Amino acid sequence: MIIEMILSGFLFLFILALNIIMGALGYLMEKDDYDSEADLQKINKNPKNFQISIGLALIEHGSVITLTILLFIAFSSYNLMLGIVWLIFRMGEGLIQFINEPNYWGLLKIARQYSLTSDAEKNSLADLAGTIFKTKDYRFKFAMICWSIGTLAFSIALVTSEVVPAIIGWIGIVASILIGFSDGIKLAKPNIKVPPIGALFALLFEVIIGGWLLFSSII
Repeated sequence: MIIEMILSGFLFLFILALNIIMGALGYLMEKDDYDSEADLQKINKNPKNFQISIGLALIEHGSVITLTILLFIAFSSYNLMLGIVWLIFRMGEGLIQFINEPNYWGLLKIARQYSLTSDAEKNSLADLAGTIFKTKDYRFKFAMICWSIGTLAFSIALVTSEVVPAIIGWIGIVASILIGFSDGIKLAKPNIKVPPIGALFALLFEVIIGGWLLFSSII
């Protein structure tokens, strides 16, 4: 169990680091404002960075699934039912993210074509890219609802088992409720701007639980 906890702590922090690097290279998990023409120009300007970012995204999605399995092994004995909920929904999150990537990779070809075509064709390519961005964004919101349900189950197990300080579990509960609520609103009302409070709580939870699992197990 100690090994699973150390690896889980590392993966929590590793996934966060991957998300930061991916974003810096041009990969965005979620996009509120769409400017397909500007986005295609950015991709065509640095196609290598965009390719690397998608490669890192694939590693990130695989890491989410690996983390889910490790935490199920380490904590399911405290509450098997909650562990199964965690396993189903967090693995679902990772698999939904994988589904996005073939179309997202296709933006590289669209960006190359966009830089070489006439204005009439540019509009068509920009519309196609916009569809890809919006589809990815739509699926990401569903993935985050899966994150919310899975993390809520995991956090309740943390609070009730007292295997970690209870405050960590309560932060996870708050984060999961806020994420589920905000992404539910975004799906129902796409034009509504929702403050990123849930994302901040989710970040806080994953930094704390990752650090605790990694360092408390070592110390």
